[in-house]
Amino acid sequence: MAAPWLLACSLLLLSLATFHGAEGAIGVNYGMIANNLPAPEQVVSMYKAKNISYVRLFHPDTTVLNALRGSGIGVILGTLNEDLPRLASDPSFAASWVATNVQPFAGAVQFRYINAGNEVIPGDPAAQVLPAMKNLESALRSAGVAGVPVTTAVATSVLGASYPPSQGAFSEAATTVMAPLVSYLSSRGAPLLVNVYPYFAYSGSGGQVALGYALLSGAGAGAASTVTDGGAVYTNMFDAIVDATHAAVEKAGVQGLELVVSETGWPSAGGEGASVENAAAYNNNVVRHVDGGTPRRPGKALETYLFAMFNENGKAEGVEQHFGLFQPDMSEVYHVDFTAGSP
Repeated sequence: MAAPWLLACSLLLLSLATFHGAEGAIGVNYGMIANNLPAPEQVVSMYKAKNISYVRLFHPDTTVLNALRGSGIGVILGTLNEDLPRLASDPSFAASWVATNVQPFAGAVQFRYINAGNEVIPGDPAAQVLPAMKNLESALRSAGVAGVPVTTAVATSVLGASYPPSQGAFSEAATTVMAPLVSYLSSRGAPLLVNVYPYFAYSGSGGQVALGYALLSGAGAGAASTVTDGGAVYTNMFDAIVDATHAAVEKAGVQGLELVVSETGWPSAGGEGASVENAAAYNNNVVRHVDGGTPRRPGKALETYLFAMFNENGKAEGVEQHFGLFQPDMSEVYHVDFTAGSP
């Protein structure tokens, strides 16, 4: 999960103070850092019953993958961050990873993307991401698994500038990795996965970010703010973050790269602004909103994954334990209408 916005966040706060497949469909992250979750077969049945089209798995789990066989649910399959060094340096390890975690399920499980690493750019493992992606892609090709792009997920800490959104740019620390990475993704027709959390910018702003702007409540919702960027008007922070990332990719020399929002959500308890009411508002607003695109990509539906399916008792105390849409007993924390489309 994303940390607060770092420099990108501070720039935004300063300003406010003065692809493949069915686009736009909604997925939910299936986190498993808990000791009381229902069986995977029950979880997959919940996804289907709730009309959730996609699932993101943070690491391979054979029991979960077997439960997904024949479900029709699109799957992002992640690698463990600790596996990146071997995936990057040892093609035989990448081949073994694919042979164990992808090849036996190919066809029966609808893999959308393989996600090499989560939120490791910038940082010490960052240089390993692109070599790991290349080795995984070669392994998939050798295994006869076609049509499954390999990518990575980044937090908004890759941004060194974010306001106005058109001035979005990767930070100096991230650029050396991100520029060749987005070029490679573009050459393969693969998207970049981005974890987008207005909640952390709001909760860390000391009141400088309006709640309505963070919740996608719209320009007419009293406390909500707007940001004008040239001819574009931003009524919510979600769009501003996504478009700042679009701008950063373009400044890195790549045009037209697709973004997938691989995580977004709002906690129902445990911190500033964390409530059932706010979490329900945010996630339902996201579901209704993403088919309409962003000001920079109007009408271009945005594949988006809510975080997360369950409250996870193995995570750090505070908001981290309260991002779930459901309790471990499968009861709703609050209702999200996954059948809702753009207004």
